[in-house]
Amino acid sequence: MCVRGSFHLIYLATCGIAAVLITTLGCKKAEEPGRGVVRLVDAYTPELLANPTTPSTQQIDQTVWSFDAAAPTGTDAIKPEPTWTIDQDVADLTVSGGAMVGRTTGPLALIHTKLDVRDRPRDVVHSVEIRMRSSVAGNFGVMFSTDDDFDLDKAVSRIKTFPEFSLMQSPVVAGDGMSTYTLVADLPIDSQSLRHIAVVPIDQPDAEFAIESLRVVFRREHLAAIPSGISWQGLSDVFRETLVTRAAEAVDYVLHMPSRPWLDVALGTLGNEPVTFFVDVDGDRILQRTVTRANHWESLRVDLARYAGRQVKLRLSAKAEQPDILALWGAPAIRSAVSAGSTSTTPAERPQGVILIWADTLRRDHLDLYGYERETGPNIRKLAEQGANFTDCVLQATWTKVSTPSLMTGMYARSHRVWEISHKLPAVATTIAEVFRDAGYATLSLCSIVFTGKFTNLHQGFEVLHESSSLPEELHSKTAREYVDRLLLWLDDHRDVPFFVFLHIADPHDPYEPYPPYNTIWGNAAQEADHAKYVERVKEEIKDPLRKQFAMPTRDELVAAGIDPEEYVAHDRNYYDGSIRAMDAEIGRLMERLAELDLDDRTLVVFTSDHGEEFLEHGWTFHGQSVYGELSLGPLVFWGPPWIPAARRVEETVTTIDIMPTILDLFDLPIPDMVQGQSLLPHIRGKRDLSTPPTLAITEKHRIRQTGGPPPRDVEAFAVHWQRWKLVQIQRGTDEPVVELYDHAEDLLDRHDVAAEHPEVVARLSNMLKDWLTMADAERLPEDASAQQYDAAELERLRSLGYIE
Repeated sequence: MCVRGSFHLIYLATCGIAAVLITTLGCKKAEEPGRGVVRLVDAYTPELLANPTTPSTQQIDQTVWSFDAAAPTGTDAIKPEPTWTIDQDVADLTVSGGAMVGRTTGPLALIHTKLDVRDRPRDVVHSVEIRMRSSVAGNFGVMFSTDDDFDLDKAVSRIKTFPEFSLMQSPVVAGDGMSTYTLVADLPIDSQSLRHIAVVPIDQPDAEFAIESLRVVFRREHLAAIPSGISWQGLSDVFRETLVTRAAEAVDYVLHMPSRPWLDVALGTLGNEPVTFFVDVDGDRILQRTVTRANHWESLRVDLARYAGRQVKLRLSAKAEQPDILALWGAPAIRSAVSAGSTSTTPAERPQGVILIWADTLRRDHLDLYGYERETGPNIRKLAEQGANFTDCVLQATWTKVSTPSLMTGMYARSHRVWEISHKLPAVATTIAEVFRDAGYATLSLCSIVFTGKFTNLHQGFEVLHESSSLPEELHSKTAREYVDRLLLWLDDHRDVPFFVFLHIADPHDPYEPYPPYNTIWGNAAQEADHAKYVERVKEEIKDPLRKQFAMPTRDELVAAGIDPEEYVAHDRNYYDGSIRAMDAEIGRLMERLAELDLDDRTLVVFTSDHGEEFLEHGWTFHGQSVYGELSLGPLVFWGPPWIPAARRVEETVTTIDIMPTILDLFDLPIPDMVQGQSLLPHIRGKRDLSTPPTLAITEKHRIRQTGGPPPRDVEAFAVHWQRWKLVQIQRGTDEPVVELYDHAEDLLDRHDVAAEHPEVVARLSNMLKDWLTMADAERLPEDASAQQYDAAELERLRSLGYIE
């Protein structure tokens, strides 16, 4: 039974009165092109485990500080450096009564000690457990340092500038008794880089605290203590839905093989001990593969064609010297290959796969496709000439953390609940990846920034996810070349199965300087030294720590530093354009490979961006600070012959949240009822009902508390696009909102406020905004804390895959 539909907010202006209409789309029953897939993580139950091994941590090194001399620390516990150093705002630190006790004297109490585990196999931090008490309620925090010598100033700066990234935190209740708190790591922390651990005992002054024990739990220790089964595991920060077993165990499946079956799996281990993996079908040894390289996935495609259409017994097992050595089976699935040049349905019905390209920080008006004087995107222009080009795509947010959940869910931020650094998409949300996964498609995500991965809960629905920390230069923005390399390898293995790929590339993001030869197309490398001096000079004038970190000044700050603002941004703009051209070259390389694999007539490619970038158009640099055109307008191209007609130009206003329902509509897959966008297929096919009222498009900027988010933080802003008009409403603090009006048809960068000339338009769009706020609040997703929507089995699955804690 179909339980999901979709709705779209439209407005009908009659006699100057705005009326809200909600249209419900019929829910589709899709024929599943990937119906032959058997995902072994979904088919697993504990009863399938043969020769189960009792979990044990006896052979795993532990890292624990225990201040109770009578308390055992474990048979093989590592005894870390016992000396804790007071860094600031702590007095009377001593060990007394089985605990390390002290008193905070300021707002940022900090103590630290050495932590060096380089003599162990490479690992990542899973969690930190603290047993403590405090006289005052507040938050406990832990951070790790990679510096050989602990740098207090650097640590304090990190905490003040990026507390959400720097500190693992937990609320602490006040009381006389000891309580245990567990802090699970949201971001990968490499054990080999650790040198110190620093602790904020409580983030309140005048608090007495006592710490009985503190324990750093690494992933090997965590996994060694839990039963074998399904979880979300990463090796070198490439994560997969994973079947975890021990070397003495086997998993026996009885299943019906689809036509043209093959086993899609990646094998991996956590340590340096050799582990041999076996795959047997009806007693026949199909695969024997020994893995000796730790923290590395070895991807395999195992032919099972001889078993097509049969019911078989499939056994997965492993062998190692120690019976409790862990064996990781990454995203194991039996897939059914489609014949070359065809899909499970005829090409006229739907594509075989889709590649959704999310170009970070790309302004629409810096592409020659949209009239830019520089040829920054010849391959993107070619896609548009062969497909559908949307000339007025309004983005729903102006920084990645907020805009990506809107793309993935087809929802506005006010409804999907993600706008702070630490916010996670509720597990109850249905992402586009989940719809494709449920339909049997292979799903892959390549993330260039931490915001688009597990940190935001955006791994939902992906079998495989490459986190930004897997990149060779994690802090560098030029990611298209590396990720296209990885995607081409993946496509080689998945060229004959239905697939959904999310390709997030960040080349236009700062630091802007592109790699050769693109750094000299418009940039002047000879001036780089002078510009670097300007950067250091203007940093002295930048007060906001985030903007100082990124060297993103305002016009006033540049003037105060004695720097010509236009000269400063011209240098950045030249490199920015060069980075776009470099990204475009990689898109061209991807399209070439699709043709080589005979996928060019079987694949839908969608190209768009998450937000733009400001170069002082409104007195700022960077992004996230406003809802003006340089940040809120993006490119949108659909390419996919024969489903997308060539040279189709769509001038009507569309939005980011329309992309998900359009793709699902084209693939004849169900559109979740929480989706707030609408399918654009009528626009693409030139069959839009002209009597339909124009689309209302909203861009949001929320107030935020966390300093890792873009300033100004105490400002809320909305942009309302309707017909040829754009209303901008800005509220600073508790001041009355300021309202501006722009002729969107003639003034795309919102330079000329015409509110005084059109008060009737201001009134109409202001009422529309009020109605939209009411709708968005009414459609808000429930938080994961209200877990009553899940049954016990679904709750366990969501926890195992990391969707909820």
